[in-house]
Amino acid sequence: MPDQPPKPAPKPAATRIRAADSASAAPSTGSTVRLNKRMAELGLCSRREADDWIARGWVRVDGAPAVMGQPVALNARIEVAREAEQQQRQQVTILINKPVGYVSGQAEDGHEPAVVLVQPQNRWRECNSRMRWGHEQLRGLAPAGRLDIDSIGLLVLTQDGRVARHLIGEDSQVEKEYLVRVSYGAETANVQAVFPPEKLALLCHGLSLDGEPLRPARVEWQNPEQLRFVLKEGKKRQIRRMCEQVGLFVTGLKRVRIGMVNLGHLPVGQWRYLAPHERF
Repeated sequence: MPDQPPKPAPKPAATRIRAADSASAAPSTGSTVRLNKRMAELGLCSRREADDWIARGWVRVDGAPAVMGQPVALNARIEVAREAEQQQRQQVTILINKPVGYVSGQAEDGHEPAVVLVQPQNRWRECNSRMRWGHEQLRGLAPAGRLDIDSIGLLVLTQDGRVARHLIGEDSQVEKEYLVRVSYGAETANVQAVFPPEKLALLCHGLSLDGEPLRPARVEWQNPEQLRFVLKEGKKRQIRRMCEQVGLFVTGLKRVRIGMVNLGHLPVGQWRYLAPHERF
């Protein structure tokens, strides 16, 4: 029996990005863009993650292996190996109710970062995720947004660059909701009664920080001593600085919602996993 010609080696399994997906993403200006930036625009991963995948040989462009720093056309066909998908599925996003005295990111001035609280003994007993705790979940776990050292409430820590870009990217439109206790001059019991309506209107629209006008916000009275802020941006100490400009002093600040995810009954200093059905 004559020898049979060898069969061609099968192509590695990959997930193909359809042309419709590429067209629907907000494109960068110009006819080409760096591959890692285009992958982030398409919502595949973060730029850093894209570089890692490219280095591992997990990305193909128009059928050819991708190279680091490669420029690609906006209609280029980008394929991602299943190994990248599997790696991404193992990434965690954690919600923590940050206490006063912890910083959001790197340790500073002797204060610890909130990530040190992400330990099995601090996991909320009502967290119903099937995810099992492991120390590898701390690797690359970073805050997706700020929360001041003297503020409490919902803080998102994530390994997933897609989540971070969605929450804090330049084009992010995700709402953040805060409850803010204030005083006005000597008044602390019924600030609403004495605070001028025109200054409340300024908090909604008309203020600037760092030489840039702020996006419109929703600001309303929750009760006579507390305001409800809904913002779509997060400049450093933004709410406190906004209040200072209209004569208010913030005595307490709590973030209660990011997008469609609420703080709920999560106790201060405890954490839970983002559930698979939850979306910001």
